[in-house]
Amino acid sequence: MNIKKDFPIFKNNEKLIFLDSASTSQRPNPVIYAIEDFYKNYNANIHRGLYKLSVEASELYEEARKKIANFIRSEYEEIIFTHGATESLNIIANCLSENLNEGDSILLSEMEHHANLVPWQVIAKKKRLNLRFIPVDNEGNLIIDEKLFDNVNIVSVAHVSNALGTLNDIIRIEKLAHKNNALFVLDAAQSIGHLEVDVKKINCDFLAFSGHKMFGPTGIGVLYGKKELLENLEPFLYGGDMIKDVSLNDSEWNDLPWKFEAGTPNISGAIGLGKAVDYLNKTGIDNIKKHEEELTNYLIERLFELRDIKIYNPKERTGIVSFNVNKIHPHDIAELLGKEGICVRAGHHCCMPLMKKLGINGTVRISLSVYNDEKEIDKLIETLKEIIKRFD
Repeated sequence: MNIKKDFPIFKNNEKLIFLDSASTSQRPNPVIYAIEDFYKNYNANIHRGLYKLSVEASELYEEARKKIANFIRSEYEEIIFTHGATESLNIIANCLSENLNEGDSILLSEMEHHANLVPWQVIAKKKRLNLRFIPVDNEGNLIIDEKLFDNVNIVSVAHVSNALGTLNDIIRIEKLAHKNNALFVLDAAQSIGHLEVDVKKINCDFLAFSGHKMFGPTGIGVLYGKKELLENLEPFLYGGDMIKDVSLNDSEWNDLPWKFEAGTPNISGAIGLGKAVDYLNKTGIDNIKKHEEELTNYLIERLFELRDIKIYNPKERTGIVSFNVNKIHPHDIAELLGKEGICVRAGHHCCMPLMKKLGINGTVRISLSVYNDEKEIDKLIETLKEIIKRFD
């Protein structure tokens, strides 16, 4: 796909080869223009003013919510704006914990990002809950045993592993969770914008994702929840805009989705995220998926040319590929690549328990997007070969 021209960072950094989109994607012009346009022409707080600027800002903000609802096939009221997937997962973990009792169980996986592990850990310790884990094999595949789902209350897993690129069988996990009357929470931070994410087909109860990994701004994310579940949860944050009525001794909460949106939100971020959804729709998720699949296959094929390389190669994967080269630290490889303008990630990728399970300190991670091409992969391989020679 020849859409690099839509992303101004490449024009401003001519030698840049950006292979770290799992960390954050680049932004296309429509998203950047929308944020600039808001601050130049519509900057005002929302839901509060009766003057023209505030009305226009409110309309743009809520229009973005509608776009996102349509994008994941949810209802308008089921989209809650947050600061990102991390906040979304913290909110839902804390809200759901109010209905858990000592001895109840939460099922995660060994590949979870810290954002979908640490909040549950903290809650489990406070309320004396049981944490269970779906194990991972040496290639990064989940080993799903139905017995793990017995008497579990909440199942929370990643759609795609941010560390290894594993595409998990979430349909099977959803069925096992609901068969055992558990709530199913899905971390879609690494799948949104790369694959179709249809909450009706997936049948997740809650879903979290960040805008900055799908061409949107930083500091904006989404928490989706089924309407009937959200209505029965107490809010996590309190203050302005999430209330309907307040007296000195009592308060009544606002309707969905504003019940969970206390204070002044990231208005420009939401508008920018709406434009990112427009861009994804225009480009086509199927086109993006096809391009990334072809490029991933080419990348793995070329990586196998390298000596002493260990590639983590799960059965089902997306455009994230992790590897190590024998006797060369991942940070050394990433730093030397960076000096050639090639941006990759090295380390534990906020998945320290997974790295410990695999018996490694970290990996070099390459993550692809629509603006990458085979020429960039060729340059990467050529440079990696030179780095390996240098260490020899």
